[in-house]
Amino acid sequence: MLRNTLLILCCLCCLTAVAQSHKAGRNYNSAERYKAAKKPAKAYKKMEKSIRKAPGSPEAYSELGEWYFEAHQFAKAAEVFKNASSKCHNGGTRFAKPYARSLIYSGAPDKALSIINTYATIHDSAEWNRLLKQAMFVKQFGSKLTCPQPVALNGRVNSPVPELFPSMAVDTQTLYFTRRVNDENDDFYSAELDTCGDWYNVYNMGYPPNTPDQESAQFISADGHYLFLTRCDLRSDDGFAQGGCDMYMAYRVANDSDWTIPQPFGFTINTPDYEGQPTLSPDTRELYFVSDRKGGYGGYDIYISRFEDGLWQPPVNAGPSINTAGNETAPYINLDNKTLFFTSDGWPGMGGTDIFMSKKLADGSWTTAQNMGYPINTPYDEKSACVTLDGKKIYFGTDRNGPAGNFDIFEAYMPMSMQPDRVSYIAGYVYDSVSKTRITSAAIYITDARKGDTLYQFRSNRGDATFLITLPLYSTYIIHTGAMGHLPVDDTLVFDKQYTQQPLLHNIAMLPSNWEEIRAIQDTLIATIHFDANVTELSELDKGILGNAIAPWLQHKNYTVTINAYTDNTGNPMLNEELSTRRAAIVSKTVIDMMGMDQITILSKGWGEANTIASNDTEEGRRTNRRVEIRIRR
Repeated sequence: MLRNTLLILCCLCCLTAVAQSHKAGRNYNSAERYKAAKKPAKAYKKMEKSIRKAPGSPEAYSELGEWYFEAHQFAKAAEVFKNASSKCHNGGTRFAKPYARSLIYSGAPDKALSIINTYATIHDSAEWNRLLKQAMFVKQFGSKLTCPQPVALNGRVNSPVPELFPSMAVDTQTLYFTRRVNDENDDFYSAELDTCGDWYNVYNMGYPPNTPDQESAQFISADGHYLFLTRCDLRSDDGFAQGGCDMYMAYRVANDSDWTIPQPFGFTINTPDYEGQPTLSPDTRELYFVSDRKGGYGGYDIYISRFEDGLWQPPVNAGPSINTAGNETAPYINLDNKTLFFTSDGWPGMGGTDIFMSKKLADGSWTTAQNMGYPINTPYDEKSACVTLDGKKIYFGTDRNGPAGNFDIFEAYMPMSMQPDRVSYIAGYVYDSVSKTRITSAAIYITDARKGDTLYQFRSNRGDATFLITLPLYSTYIIHTGAMGHLPVDDTLVFDKQYTQQPLLHNIAMLPSNWEEIRAIQDTLIATIHFDANVTELSELDKGILGNAIAPWLQHKNYTVTINAYTDNTGNPMLNEELSTRRAAIVSKTVIDMMGMDQITILSKGWGEANTIASNDTEEGRRTNRRVEIRIRR
């Protein structure tokens, strides 16, 4: 009798367990459906019910804990993983990492360190070591205020959808940013600053540069004339996780004129890998960007390409002081041209992605990345920063006010110890001192008066011959200006504290030169080669023209061949300078092959849009301007 009673009780227990298991499974599946339908509150309740029905099931704990963590409810996530550690088989070991991570993010680094010290093993030491460094960092710096609490921008800029990548020109009157549209596509927006210091009149920037494809991570140059951007064919939540992205550049002749259609950078920079999130140095000579190409330190790294001799040079990895085995993204080089801000999840931080800073040293190397600390960085994700001209304010994206990935733009006062060097700027235009007409595409070089080093190189604007040059204060500079048909001009400038409150307005007058009186030489134009748009190769007909032009000079000596390449004004000046330089180089190589280096000296240069000889309003005129002139100089 007793045996039968025990058997019946055992069966009842098994049936109860099976029933509980079925109920737990139904609740688990319901939770998954609610989560997929974006009904998180109902998903949490169903998953909690599943856990109550089957308290030893690790899958339900794992899902619920991750859901709470993704929703930035770090304390609740820690509580879920704590219960899982005690109630699931081998739970302490299985849930040690997510439990420790949740404790770090919830501001309990001491408890996290206890877990790490108990369960860290040599087999996966890299991940444990990362958690250890993060816990130690939060323990040391997690509650130390480096500046007042950041403030979210108003509801005109921030919206229910993500906003990221703030940037602005030196006048700080217009804020540019990226906004998610229709839950899948990113577009560029701008906002204007009103007299009360608030942002208003928020506009979609329209076409171009926006298109039905995904545009993201824009950067506006210091003078407001260049727009650098990322364009992707593949979409992903963060804009770069799936690759398929390249960098483009657009241009406008004035701040109130239309943007040109964005053009991609050449193969030297863009590859089949991800390239994006560009930022241009204030001297317009260096391009910083993000790539996951082979040869990096892991994940996404920051690379730098330099514009030299009219061409973008092969990019160089920024090195181990900046890049890690994690992801480094969203570079921003400050207007002092030496302070780099970027985002990383590889350096020790508050949690998620943090904003870091590094300084360029005199030898071109970088100081070790420095975390910007709390409250700029938090356990949430912070990324994509830019800093105002005076170095006192920082704008950045963060998802601290919402679920993961729902970024808003905040502003904060920069910590005193991290403020960049003070800079101001020179603004003006270049003009002919006799005719009073403005001189476009004039070359402007800024030289350190004490060392003699050329620090910056600019060109006056294509449209109105204006220029805007940001310079560090408390130095003496020589401004050297050159333009075709004019005598060069050298100005000495003492750039001191009087320009901290307002920029220097300085127009450059150039005296026209008389070719016969100024240069006691003869120039003979022997050939002109015209190119189709965007073409850099010589046709067989072109080579024949060159050969016939050079033939009479093969027996002569003591002369120089000058090769000057020009473009029309379509596209943008920086890429046109590169295009003309490539054309000059290919013509120069062909001439050398025909004449031999022993007999001649060759001087070749790409001038971009300078020295137009026909109207750019017609295709015939543009083709006339797309030329390479070959001259014999004796």
